[in-house]
Amino acid sequence: METTLPKNYDPVLVEDEINKKWDEAKIFVSSVEGVDPELNKREVFSMVLPPPNVTGVLHIGHAYEDSLQDVLIRYQRMCGKKIIWIPGTDSAAIATQARVEKDIQKEEHKNRYDLGREELVRRITEFALKSEKVILTQVKRMGASLDWSRYAYALDEKRQFAVYTAFKRMYEAGLIYRGNRIVNWDPKGQTTISDDEIIYEDRQTQLYTFKYSKDFPIAISTTRPETKVGDTAVAVHPDDIRYKKYIGQEFDLIFCDIPIHIKIVADESVEKDFGTGALGVTPAHSQVDWEIADRHNLPRPQIINEYAKMTVGHLDGKKVSEAREVVVSWLKDQGLLEKEDKIQQNVSISERTGAIIELLPKLQWWVDINKKFTIPYSEIPGIKSGSQVSLNEIMRESVSSGAVKISQERFQKIYFHWIDNLKDWCISRQIWFGHRIPIWYRGDEVCCDIKIPKGEGWVQDPDTLDTWFSSGLWTFSTLGWPEKSQDLKNFHPTSLISPAYEILQLWISRMILMSGFHLGQVPFREVMIHGIVRDKNGRKFSKSLGNGIDPVEMIEKYGADALRMGLMSGAAFGNDVKFDEDQVKGMKHFANKLWNIFRFIVANCDKNILQSVQQPVALTPEDKLILQDLDDTIKKVTGDIKNFSLNNASQTIYQFIWHNLADKYIEASKTQLKDSALAKNTQLILVHCLKQSLKLLHPFMPFITEYIWGLLGSKTFLAIEKWPTSKS
Repeated sequence: METTLPKNYDPVLVEDEINKKWDEAKIFVSSVEGVDPELNKREVFSMVLPPPNVTGVLHIGHAYEDSLQDVLIRYQRMCGKKIIWIPGTDSAAIATQARVEKDIQKEEHKNRYDLGREELVRRITEFALKSEKVILTQVKRMGASLDWSRYAYALDEKRQFAVYTAFKRMYEAGLIYRGNRIVNWDPKGQTTISDDEIIYEDRQTQLYTFKYSKDFPIAISTTRPETKVGDTAVAVHPDDIRYKKYIGQEFDLIFCDIPIHIKIVADESVEKDFGTGALGVTPAHSQVDWEIADRHNLPRPQIINEYAKMTVGHLDGKKVSEAREVVVSWLKDQGLLEKEDKIQQNVSISERTGAIIELLPKLQWWVDINKKFTIPYSEIPGIKSGSQVSLNEIMRESVSSGAVKISQERFQKIYFHWIDNLKDWCISRQIWFGHRIPIWYRGDEVCCDIKIPKGEGWVQDPDTLDTWFSSGLWTFSTLGWPEKSQDLKNFHPTSLISPAYEILQLWISRMILMSGFHLGQVPFREVMIHGIVRDKNGRKFSKSLGNGIDPVEMIEKYGADALRMGLMSGAAFGNDVKFDEDQVKGMKHFANKLWNIFRFIVANCDKNILQSVQQPVALTPEDKLILQDLDDTIKKVTGDIKNFSLNNASQTIYQFIWHNLADKYIEASKTQLKDSALAKNTQLILVHCLKQSLKLLHPFMPFITEYIWGLLGSKTFLAIEKWPTSKS
């Protein structure tokens, strides 16, 4: 073997080969069922991979997330647990449709209406399938030990049946309703969007302080004077002595040549020390103002339409930016503008289209999170089967009871803050790609059904469902629900979920909501939130900064093992990772160091020793030291992985292999191997330390460790070997 081993390790020649061997042996399918007949008796460890979007390619955040989850999965598999790790992809409906529509507009100068619904959906589906193949290939290159036989796509037939079943059950329970409420409206995309699809740009803008008329007693401040033609009240704090005498008074005014009616109301939400302490209430175009209108029974005239244009008086048809200039000019002409200040303001922008978001009242489909319903069955502590409960209470009790463990205190606080301030969930989108809402109309009749109603005259609701609705079912729809499958019985609730903190509220909370309602269970036992990957200067990756990192390029340059190890050693779980290519390069050197350790041992050990299971003993001080160091390393690495301290675990095994084993013991062994009384035992120690090191390192660097393990003559895969145990 010695003469055939190259001097340098080349991951390009190894990683694809190892991936093929794993696939052919199906060792990650159904947790290696059939290989080990005792497997069904083992403890279960189950996870779903947070599904990447089919719109794009693997980015460095995916690479990090896939790697850290694979470390945990490989560790649990080697600990002898029955593993199921389910892969899947999400349709990312709004993003995918926006991407395809943009291409069609650019290449064909057509919009969605020129093509029609059927043709547009066909083209989007075709694009999604191409993107799907690309990203799945890239995920495999990272070495993620997923059970690909269980792959799920958010829009496949099984998931669609699950989504429609979920909708129908919640609709019949009175938790899904149609109503007019404030939504985030994208004027370019012509759809509602969720909070996570909004980015905030810090922009300098003008703050205008003025009165509606010379006779009006109170000045207000706003950055959007054009919306004041839709005001129906001025809200002041009830304890503000400046305005107490005006509370309850009503005024008929002409503002910018448009009649408005203003009522002075007292509301505790107003900050009396901010600005003038008075708030112009525009109920139709502000979430805060909408709620004030609820409390004071105020009218809600809509004065901006879906195209971000005005709809009243002489402003009708003007863009909001044009109307603003008209209103400000009028205020100046009338001597009503008291002052202008330049301020910094976070402006809400649609991530997909770049449009400024308008808050509009829209007739949409909603999930009522506070309405009580009877839960037929519950395993959630604090919620009894047959009791009256709300979805909000399910989300709260699931975490406060410890049924879902969020041990990272800061993220638990964020979760409860989200729950405390949660509004009804808008689940409808005005796009054509996605799960179409299973509601049909015929005259005044409304029908909710999983299948298309028979008979003439029925028209289906044109809207599609928010992607998070289907994603909320992910832990159990991927296990066969709504059928009462054996997989669902065996693997749900899942053991762990580990997404980025950016989707804690939007995905984690909704999975808890959905699982609680439909199964009376939590979706997972534990949540471990990871940070995001930034550049080495701590900045987010962005096109404008030109600091993007292509993980595929890193794999081709340094190998997947080096990329994984570089990412894992970067930061504590939950903290952001600063990506430094030099660290990945350093891990390629580490892989080569391990390879040279292996070459040395092969060159200096008898073949029967390489395959021996005989335990070595400490005959020299050097023997004693390395065996103790190994035992300490096993204990520390095991403890760190259990505690999700993957950065410490990776650094510990790195230190042991490079410094303790290579720099110290291998140097000492060169003398001991020449001593006939010590040679055999020294060989046993070298082989023992190498094999134990390969096991410890395998979750982090699966390719090179599996490759060396095979070259040592093993007939079984390292991926299913037993995890080392310490003697102390």
